[in-house]
Amino acid sequence: MKTRTFIDQVDVIVRSGKGGDGAATFRREALVMFGGPDGGDGGRGGDVVFRASAHVNSLIAQYFDPHLFAEDGVPGSGCRCFGRRGKDLVVDVPPGTLVTDKATGLVVADITEIGEKVIIAKGGAGGFGNVHFKSSVNQAPTEHTPGGPAEEKRLHLELKTIADAGLLGFPNAGKSSLLTAVSAATPKIASYPFTTLNPIVGTIEYHDFATIRMADVPGIIEGASKGVGLGFAFLKHLERSRVLVYVIDMAGTDARNPWDDYKILAKEIADYNMQLPDLPALVVANKMDKAAARKNLKRFIKETGVKPIVLSCESGAKELHEYADLKDYDGPMGIEAFKQELRKIVNPKAPHEEKPDIKDMPDTTGDEIPAEAMKFASFLKLDPPKKKSHPSRGNIHG
Repeated sequence: MKTRTFIDQVDVIVRSGKGGDGAATFRREALVMFGGPDGGDGGRGGDVVFRASAHVNSLIAQYFDPHLFAEDGVPGSGCRCFGRRGKDLVVDVPPGTLVTDKATGLVVADITEIGEKVIIAKGGAGGFGNVHFKSSVNQAPTEHTPGGPAEEKRLHLELKTIADAGLLGFPNAGKSSLLTAVSAATPKIASYPFTTLNPIVGTIEYHDFATIRMADVPGIIEGASKGVGLGFAFLKHLERSRVLVYVIDMAGTDARNPWDDYKILAKEIADYNMQLPDLPALVVANKMDKAAARKNLKRFIKETGVKPIVLSCESGAKELHEYADLKDYDGPMGIEAFKQELRKIVNPKAPHEEKPDIKDMPDTTGDEIPAEAMKFASFLKLDPPKKKSHPSRGNIHG
């Protein structure tokens, strides 16, 4: 039985735990006269907490289980026994999840950083037992307070993929092929339109272990900003990108003009979100191993005024230079040139270049120590080791 594998928006009902009631009891024990009140307090209700996890890339878990309820606090009892606190419900969501109130439309939380925790619904406070109400003039109080009420909300969760670079192009432009060529991602590649049906994120890794996350979204067609095709359902996944990568089928495989494709794509993202055109952008001319692509390149530059990065996912820069009609091209050429141009814009830091500030250290008092906290462990040598010669000759490289 087939089922849905990717969900990027869902409605859920969130309810925290109700606080436990305080107890109104009196001490009853042999040989103890006038034992007095001994009712304990109720336990606090559990919180509903959303946590951004790197191991989750969809809201499918919430789609199949939209009722997110934390545990109620346990009521107090005699002998000054306090009720147990209700367990928190920690819900793992993908980074980039926007949480809004279903009734008002107000933003409740925007969860972007891995490991970030947000209390969505706070548990009710525990009630007081009658032991709190005893005094010299009220030695047998029966007063006690009920636990605090649960907090219930109807929320809308929407995933907007977080990536440093977002691939933007028409169907069959070669976005998935480019992602496969520069990263270890394995999106489905085929010659029919809309092969990619949901965003796929790949990681580009450089020689010094610096990384850039790049997202491949389904192909955009004219009218996408108004809902045509897959429409704005996936345009939103470009909103959190730091750089847009226009992937143009320079060969015009589907009887399209590459220069018209570029203008249409620019118009669609501007119509969808006026801030997107302000982002840094790279233009990639794909399928340059085809004669039609090399023929269209000059007119593309003339029509748009843009000198793209020319490449082919089927061949490298060395092979492209062998074509007579590309020998005089002075723009960036090849997969490696694309990776370096992308790095200039994103400017990712290599792990050994990151100098964490102790004031930014995450909280480590909970049951789990966040992975980010390990960067602050002074006893760990996280810097790359120095080069050494043969052990018998000592370290001649310093």
